[in-house]
Amino acid sequence: MLQIAEGMASSAAFAIVRLGGNASLWGAVGDDMAGERIVAELSESGIDTRGLRRVVDARSAVSTILVDDAGERLIVPFYDQRLHQTTNPVTARDVDTFDAVLVDVRWPELALRTLLAAREAGIPAILDGDVAPDGVIEMLAPAASHIIFSQPAAERLSGTEDQGSIVQLLQDRFPYAFVSVTLGDRGCVWFDSNSASIRHLEAPRIKAIDTLAAGDIFHGTFALMLSEGIPIEDMMRASSMAAAIKCQRFGGRIGSPDREELHSALLDWDARAVDIASRHSTVA
Repeated sequence: MLQIAEGMASSAAFAIVRLGGNASLWGAVGDDMAGERIVAELSESGIDTRGLRRVVDARSAVSTILVDDAGERLIVPFYDQRLHQTTNPVTARDVDTFDAVLVDVRWPELALRTLLAAREAGIPAILDGDVAPDGVIEMLAPAASHIIFSQPAAERLSGTEDQGSIVQLLQDRFPYAFVSVTLGDRGCVWFDSNSASIRHLEAPRIKAIDTLAAGDIFHGTFALMLSEGIPIEDMMRASSMAAAIKCQRFGGRIGSPDREELHSALLDWDARAVDIASRHSTVA
């Protein structure tokens, strides 16, 4: 058993810090011992936690997570609705020192205000499009410049399980944004606006130990690479590899790689791809 400060936004922020970026985390915790531990642990990880509010008389979010022998997990969460009863205004001036913002669906009101402020400030506004109550994605997506859907959320919104059709349907629905879908061990797909085509990237072949936070590590890596101006295909490859490295390590977000580990793994992935291509060419 491991107890750790974990969550969608915090895991993405940790991935950014591990890769050499700077991350400021906005959110809310209770005024309890769990809240104290969350703030302390994330601060010690190098995340700027000055944007984490301590809400009086509220209890911090806590989840019990069971991980099976294949690395898949079952999450039993507890959220105190009082954490999100008050949402502060967010303006372009509040975000104009950042290179990008990344929001998830857990606090829709704050997420929407942050996305709108980012668009006004002229910086990337990235939405982690995970499964959410009805209407949340529809409310947030119009304010986003980049949307990365989880497979369950994408299938729910598009009404299909076909990976090619999913991306096209979602791109048609949200034409103002870059649209991608993560598919777990089947990799990821996205709509390439330059060629007006659907691209698919296979996931690295690994033995999964723990898939918890893999999607969050993907999103954090994507946000950092986007802010650095990395070409889209390289961004997707780096994000996929960072998530794959994490899946081979137990402990949620703490399996996130540093920059050197990620660079080395990408070089090895390229070498294996060249070797396979050469052998196929020889057979042909």
